[in-house]
Amino acid sequence: MPAKALDFYLPNELNASHPPEKRGLRRDHVRMMVLDRNTGGIRHDHFFRLADYLESGDLVILNNSRTIPAILHAEWLRNGGQIAPRVEIRLARRRNEDTWEALVVANPVKIGDALQFSSELTGMVIGEKVHSPLKIIQFSKKGTDLFNIIYALGDPVRYEYIEHPWELDYYQTVFANHPGSVEMPSAGRAFSWELIFQLKSKKISLDFIRLHTGLSYLLDDQWHQTPEANEEEYHISEQTMERIRQTKASGKRVIAVGTTVVRALETATRNGALSGVTNLYIDQHFPLKIADGIITGFHEPKASHLDMLSAFISEQHLLQAYEQAVACGYLWHEFGDMNLII
Repeated sequence: MPAKALDFYLPNELNASHPPEKRGLRRDHVRMMVLDRNTGGIRHDHFFRLADYLESGDLVILNNSRTIPAILHAEWLRNGGQIAPRVEIRLARRRNEDTWEALVVANPVKIGDALQFSSELTGMVIGEKVHSPLKIIQFSKKGTDLFNIIYALGDPVRYEYIEHPWELDYYQTVFANHPGSVEMPSAGRAFSWELIFQLKSKKISLDFIRLHTGLSYLLDDQWHQTPEANEEEYHISEQTMERIRQTKASGKRVIAVGTTVVRALETATRNGALSGVTNLYIDQHFPLKIADGIITGFHEPKASHLDMLSAFISEQHLLQAYEQAVACGYLWHEFGDMNLII
């Protein structure tokens, strides 16, 4: 995979374990490294000065998917009636109104087994995803009723660098309004309403798409999930796509906030469908049709997200920038600092 070239040493202390607000910062006051797509030139700034790097008429596209608390616990009833230990369930991707792909952590749950989440919610293991540890669970509730119970029972997905059980609110962007993301679309986290109003006052446009992020890590390196295997549901309105076309036609730039937005936009223009499921893999050989720049966080060594960034800027410049970010103490992951490539 091309990303293997983008390997670098990331010290543990640069994994942001606390939200900025718990470090005494406003969410839009995290640091920002600005990369020039053409020259690889690097500037250091803070995110609340984003408008200084954009122009009147540019269009910023954000992902308004809302993070759900995707970790649930259930009593496990084996097919045949035997009660087994409680199990941890990590929702991975919604298939329809009452059915999800999910990771059952460290337990050999089988098709036909039942799961009791609460007095109001049960589930049945009805299938397995091919070439994957994921199970397919059908719930006894659907739609809004199911989401309401998930919000009441669940905890947000937290990885090993998170030392404290931060509440779900810390895993939301300020503009999120469509529940469905298993992990926070974190590139939008640093936006505040003040910054959004500031951008609009400078005639920089904003619009929204929706892509529900899936479970990125399956807790076992044997099951390394490639971008092609990571299917995610997206929706773009016709009105938003028309604004994108008008922006491009007028010679202005479309700035994607996050790899999720790039994936959705490039999928839509590639296959002509404004809604659907994407498993698009973007790397240095991919000709970007819509995104002229990207706002993103910092990605861990060998991550497939780095492959996508190499579609915007050469791998050499990207690696040099990341090595400088490490040297300058930038923070990684969803609570970390930001990177503008433009």
